[in-house]
Amino acid sequence: MAYAKKNSHKLDGLLFYKVDRAARNLFDYVELERLESEFGVQFISVAQPTESTPAGRMQRRMLASMASFYTEQQSIDVRERIDRRVESGLFASRPPYGYRNVRVNGRSTIEIHQQNAHAVRRIYDLYAYHSHTLDSLPNALKAEGIEYLSSQPKFTRSKLHVILTDRAYIGEIRYHGQWHPGTHEPLVDRKLWDRVQTMLNQKVYKSHQMTYASELITCSHCGSPVTGERKFKNTKSGVREYVYYRCTKYHKGDHPRIRLTENQLDSQMLEIFDSLRVEDDEFRNLFREQLREATNWDERCSAAKAKELREELVRVRDQQNRLLNLRMLEEIDAATFAFKSRELRDREAELKLEIDTADRGRHEIIDLAIKAFELSQSLREQWVTADYAAKRRILEILCLNCSLVDVSLSVSMRKPFDLLAKGLILKDSRGDRIRTCDLLVPNQSR
Repeated sequence: MAYAKKNSHKLDGLLFYKVDRAARNLFDYVELERLESEFGVQFISVAQPTESTPAGRMQRRMLASMASFYTEQQSIDVRERIDRRVESGLFASRPPYGYRNVRVNGRSTIEIHQQNAHAVRRIYDLYAYHSHTLDSLPNALKAEGIEYLSSQPKFTRSKLHVILTDRAYIGEIRYHGQWHPGTHEPLVDRKLWDRVQTMLNQKVYKSHQMTYASELITCSHCGSPVTGERKFKNTKSGVREYVYYRCTKYHKGDHPRIRLTENQLDSQMLEIFDSLRVEDDEFRNLFREQLREATNWDERCSAAKAKELREELVRVRDQQNRLLNLRMLEEIDAATFAFKSRELRDREAELKLEIDTADRGRHEIIDLAIKAFELSQSLREQWVTADYAAKRRILEILCLNCSLVDVSLSVSMRKPFDLLAKGLILKDSRGDRIRTCDLLVPNQSR
């Protein structure tokens, strides 16, 4: 348009096949008509020829109005078809990675793309349970031979983030900024989804897989976290890697210049594990019995909590029914219904998971206490053969707080491991006994 106005003295006219090829709305057509009347650039339609007269312009305006009506009506029809598709639980357009559109009896449906779905499940598993980050995931997937596409084999960081935050993988559909229930098969279960979202929200990014890094240990001198660093040295046998740990304020002022190797920390940790071992069989049996009695209260608390959760679940389902009735009576709009419905679905899923956890905990709480004791007796053996992820898990189970005092590792243990570390035997007139008062009831930090 700008070119036509500037060069109108050089142009005989604007040539179109027909009117609706020139403009599909009246606003654009008015601009073309102004170009003809004000700049003398004739409007020429090949299939629908008209003269540059009032009657000819009226005819073209009618054709332009019909084109505008057709476009607007077609847009409404398409939106209605998409709305019906979403209401029936199908994606409005192309499905996300891991699914594909197929036609069955002339109707478009969704099915799982087996190869891509395997990649999605593996991505969730690696991120949730194998200490990987968005930065380390691409290389881990490549090492396992998992490709994104044949034309782009390696996953990008942004693509992985999209996959890990897409609710479509738990059976939902995004439409107009809201999530609706879908009919497609979920690729990941809700428990795994919630774990990944929690980890993403907490920004658990460990760019270096170092056993004692990632703020596990604090410096007793300044309270700053202890970090790790890798050093490489050329030797006759090749390049060797050394891992050192030091305070992040190591270079500040008069801070002690103390560094420990990973082997030194491992040796101290193994000494701590050895201090938990109990050689006396009679003591083992007595400790188990006292621990069993001390954890009975937790079973009662879990039962009461499960009852409260079930009552809340009934209330949430009643709210879902009332919300559906309001929508059917058209007392709330579709966007509000979708938003509130998603909130209630999320809450229902959370309650189901909490109920399952409470029930499982109610039945297993005593066994877990006994297993904790058994774990304490075999920590050295497990540590020596464990990889990075397993070591981190052992430390999370065992340690409540860790600090580095000069060159010594000071560990505050979680219950009930702290009881073993302190020693529970008293000498009295009846012989060796475990003090029941010392068997503090394990709390949630366990």
